Amino acid sequence: MPKEQEGIVARGNDGKENNGANLGFEEKLWKAADKMRSNVDAAEYKHVVLGLIFLKYISDAFNEVHDELKKDKTSDPEDADEYTSRRVFWVPKEARWDNLAKNAKKPEIGKLIDEALDGIERDNRSLRGVLLKNYARPGLNKQRLGELIDLIGTIGLGDKENRSKDILGRVYEYFLGQFADAEGKKGGQFYTPRSIVKLLVEMLEPYKGRIFDPCCGSGGMFVQSERFVEAHGGRIGDVSIFGQESNQTTWRLCKMNIAIRGIDARIEWGDSFRDDQFKDLKADFILANPPFNDSDWGGDLLQDDTRWKFGTPPRGNANFAWVQHFIHHLSPTGIAGFVLANGSMSSSTSNEGEIRKNMIESDMVDCMVALPSQLFYNTMIPACLWFVSRDRKDHRFRNRSGEVLFIDARKLGKLIDRRHKELTDLNVRRISDVYHSWRGEIRGEKYQDVPGFCKSASMEEIRKHDWILTPGRYIGLEEEVEDKEAIEEKIKRLTSELEEQLSDSGRLGEEILTKLKGLEYDK
Repeated sequence: MPKEQEGIVARGNDGKENNGANLGFEEKLWKAADKMRSNVDAAEYKHVVLGLIFLKYISDAFNEVHDELKKDKTSDPEDADEYTSRRVFWVPKEARWDNLAKNAKKPEIGKLIDEALDGIERDNRSLRGVLLKNYARPGLNKQRLGELIDLIGTIGLGDKENRSKDILGRVYEYFLGQFADAEGKKGGQFYTPRSIVKLLVEMLEPYKGRIFDPCCGSGGMFVQSERFVEAHGGRIGDVSIFGQESNQTTWRLCKMNIAIRGIDARIEWGDSFRDDQFKDLKADFILANPPFNDSDWGGDLLQDDTRWKFGTPPRGNANFAWVQHFIHHLSPTGIAGFVLANGSMSSSTSNEGEIRKNMIESDMVDCMVALPSQLFYNTMIPACLWFVSRDRKDHRFRNRSGEVLFIDARKLGKLIDRRHKELTDLNVRRISDVYHSWRGEIRGEKYQDVPGFCKSASMEEIRKHDWILTPGRYIGLEEEVEDKEAIEEKIKRLTSELEEQLSDSGRLGEEILTKLKGLEYDK
């Protein structure tokens, strides 16, 4: 996710500004942060909050099933298998929220929270060594900690309504934004809005095979991919998930996010460029949202890397290092969809133009999508989607070799608050249907260019544009709807309507003056 950030603010029920995550309780947590600042560093507060939110989330989901099992005389509500079979996280007794809530005012509450997290790691192997257990430390005000538990207790997190949302990721992204100044850096580099994840997933359709994200952040891509497979009747076991994340805190968050949904995945911590944990992996699908325009990626140390098949990336910008890293990890029939800054489509500085040219001439680029502005919660940088494929002569569908599909989606999306948009389900369907139609995957539907929206361009056309991949260069202008009303008739109609409106305005003005005079006489 982009490192550059405009700052994230929140609008609660009182009408104040919202960060676009629309969870509704961020401001409550922020107020609690103010209470704890006297003895907790601002940058550390998010860790305190996230651990408690994690405990509340898993308890809410657990309690729903627990209540159901108590009503069923043939079931044991304390049997862990009853929960795992429903893909609900098993929570040991000491870690359940009601146990923490009833002890929130006790001096030993910090110790009880640490013991709760220990119990979760003990009973859930995938989280061993992941959870931060430091609530008993003397420097953490236990009275304030108890107040925070009371506050979080009023928020529903793991119920059915909220389970589909990336609660942990969105809350963490919010706090990164709020604490950006205190941390001396700009955060939010890992969170991808759900509508963009959904679009990537709908276009790639990762039903079966190996899914990889080498900059996986909080795991949003994986959560959405699993949900996509389930929604379309696939089997979860048909998908293998691999991810790597360089930020340790975010890696912990991803591990939690994956675990609470019962997803089986291998998530590694480390720098994908300098410490690739999956050197031999060849993925069927890559979904990713790498940091935009990252200048601190260690390019000085990787000038002769074997991954740079299309050219050495500039030391001051990792965009095309990421692109080539993705391609390096694709299987012979693999396809990748990822988010990049708009500049990646047209930049010609520092060898970027040459790399892009070599990729195009090697027939790797499948589709380019220009996205609407304001989709991201924490950056105003315009973004686009790239789709690259190793097998564009795929015999299963139409031979797309020598062509690139361009889609201009900049006019799509709806405002969800004053500063943020999201792609609607109809928007996602429109874009993905065009892509699948162009690939020849929709029977009985022949792809057609739509001026102002999509265009299938030949290699020759792209060469004429100096290998620039900005969709607006290819799709042309949107066709205007023909206005069949003659100009003379339109002028007469509009003149008549204006005279009628002026007449109504004069009549209303006279009525108002009459009533005002009547008020004077009443005095």
